[in-house]
Amino acid sequence: MLDLLIKGATVVDGSGAQPFVADVGVRAGRIVAVGAIDEAAQETVDAPGLWLTPGFVDIHTHYDGQVTWDENFTPSIYHGVTTLVMGNCGVGFAPVRPGHEDDLIKLMEGVEDIPGAALHEGIRWNWESFPQYMDALDQDPRSLDYLVQVPHDPLRMYVMGERAVAQQSATTDDIAAMRALLREALQAGAAGFSTGRSDNHRTSEGKETPAAEASAAELVGIAGAFEGITHGVVQVVSDFDLLQGPQKFDAEFSLIEQLARASGKPLSMTWLQRDPGGEQYEAIRARVEAAVAAGLPLYLQTAARGIGVINGLDASFHPFMGFPGYKEVAHLPLEQRAVALREPARKARILGEKSERLAGDGTAIPPLVDILLARIDQISGRMFPLDDQLNYEPSVMQSFLVQAKQRGITPLEALYDHLAAGDGSGLVYFPIFNYNSGSLAAVRQMLAHPRALSGLGDAGAHVGTVCDASFSTFMLTHWVLGRAEGQLSLAQAVEMMSSRNARYLGLQDRGLIAPGLRADLNLIDPQRLTMGTPALVRDLPAGGKRFLQKAQGYVTTWVAGVAVQREGDITAHRPGRLVRMGQAVR
Repeated sequence: MLDLLIKGATVVDGSGAQPFVADVGVRAGRIVAVGAIDEAAQETVDAPGLWLTPGFVDIHTHYDGQVTWDENFTPSIYHGVTTLVMGNCGVGFAPVRPGHEDDLIKLMEGVEDIPGAALHEGIRWNWESFPQYMDALDQDPRSLDYLVQVPHDPLRMYVMGERAVAQQSATTDDIAAMRALLREALQAGAAGFSTGRSDNHRTSEGKETPAAEASAAELVGIAGAFEGITHGVVQVVSDFDLLQGPQKFDAEFSLIEQLARASGKPLSMTWLQRDPGGEQYEAIRARVEAAVAAGLPLYLQTAARGIGVINGLDASFHPFMGFPGYKEVAHLPLEQRAVALREPARKARILGEKSERLAGDGTAIPPLVDILLARIDQISGRMFPLDDQLNYEPSVMQSFLVQAKQRGITPLEALYDHLAAGDGSGLVYFPIFNYNSGSLAAVRQMLAHPRALSGLGDAGAHVGTVCDASFSTFMLTHWVLGRAEGQLSLAQAVEMMSSRNARYLGLQDRGLIAPGLRADLNLIDPQRLTMGTPALVRDLPAGGKRFLQKAQGYVTTWVAGVAVQREGDITAHRPGRLVRMGQAVR
């Protein structure tokens, strides 16, 4: 007898092949049959008109802290994800020297905008080494499967101490020690290694991240840990020294090539249309294509839409946070703050001020914020009211720039009036990257690239500014169902989010709907598939706040044949575990 029989679904099998109507049978957590099935089952689900897809594999989540208190991986579980990867961008919480836990919290709080108070209260810190971290996580069952990468910054801090934070060069002995620790973690089943080299990443004290300027010798030396290891990937985030001028690009890209060559493993890098520097993504594409032609296994982690910073008086950022007149009332409860901002005299004074410098020592705010604030009139053409009519590809005609022209006021005043209205809960959507042309044309080009990997959702990070865990749902609602031109086929979108990411990671047991593979599945009603508006909630430890966005239309999500969510409600089942790469599948 089958455990589960799904009858008459439109099967999108993850291979990129055209969807087809079939039954799917599941027993003991595995798919055992696809086709016309008459065998009896403990549970039968009638699914005509519904899509059946593999569970989605999210390769970029930053759940390193949240995993210790959230067994469900919200909000990813609401968007069809069944396997996820953390330890991204070189930041994380292991290894750690006892007594130095706060250093890693400052790092994660600054780089990934996760409230430090939530991390302090939520993390149990019952580990020192990376294998101990894995063991500690593996003690608790969870809704979804997950993999962990070894992040460079904690590795460097563990070995070098204060010298790492001071950006000192690693010695030969330092590099050997980091290589040994990475190898130990890989042998324990870690999925790979990540490093961060972005000028926009800062600790909560405004310092550069410890590995931001790591030398080629250090990276190549650490990568020697992969020798003889049969699994593993490398993940890099770099803006290729964009703020230092285009002449730095080739040298930085060559360093990444050296890392890929030394590791011998698939390497993925962040791929965005940045601002400033909107042409850089084309240079990255050209270099990747040349490197792949020369035999290097390079990949491009690509977002599904603009990297959407959400501005609001209670969010982590908004345009007025550096204005002296705003700072006077910033401590007030939200509704009282909005009332104070509507006072005519205060409004006139603030609009006559200039923003003080926000980036620098003592703050995690990156230099890019000051650059953008200085150009607020120009970028207001890419800033839009965020309301129930959710639109992630809005026209410039909906922007605050056009609103201001229509009202005969400045764009800054139009933004001010929106944020100060009512109870102060109004939000502004600002696609900071991938939207330079006022559309998602650049994203469409990226998604079509054969080396593109669906990623960059940052589900557990930037929680007060970004709400992009819904990328997987957006791929379906926008690129498959919502666009009149330039859409993706359903088969293309599902292949990107399932088997392509699984193959990159080396996961052979999932990502497809085929006999013998894990029954990680999504049953989706395309007629009801929608996303809710992001809402600011206080559900983190210590009352920390984050943006949360749910979806409708995911009828059921199964992990290893066990239902973990039905119609947006999380079940009591916890089949998810840590996936240890290179070891026998449990």
